[in-house]
Amino acid sequence: MLKIGDRMPAFEVMDQDGNMVRSEDLIGNGRKTIIYFYPKDNTSGCTAEACSFRDNYAALTEAGYNVIGVSKDSAKSHTGFRAKYELPFRLLADTSTAMLQSFGAWGEKKMYGKTVLGTLRRTFIFSQDGILERIIEKVDTKNAAGQILEGSV
Repeated sequence: MLKIGDRMPAFEVMDQDGNMVRSEDLIGNGRKTIIYFYPKDNTSGCTAEACSFRDNYAALTEAGYNVIGVSKDSAKSHTGFRAKYELPFRLLADTSTAMLQSFGAWGEKKMYGKTVLGTLRRTFIFSQDGILERIIEKVDTKNAAGQILEGSV
């Protein structure tokens, strides 16, 4: 798991449109980067979280943030999810879970009373220089953007 002060892990994954996105693309562009990991497109909690970022996108960009969502869903799934909910930010398809693992957003969790491996809902906020400033482990899906804008964890 990443710690405050760590550098953004190197990654290279496709976005919803099939464009390659690399960690270095997000560093040094004068904006802080929010990378939020979510389990699955078109599920209630993940949709609420994405819509929170969508509904507060103008405030987030005005505050200097770049928003990136990541799940292990395919680029095709992300394309439909993004269009259906009119999401103005990129969604990355980490189908191998390599990015999820390098950020500490992949691990054991309980589902229906069973322990399974899966995506851990977490939000990471990096400085414009790619240094981790905050981690939100207890994400309020309906107020995910508010947790960032209000500075609460």
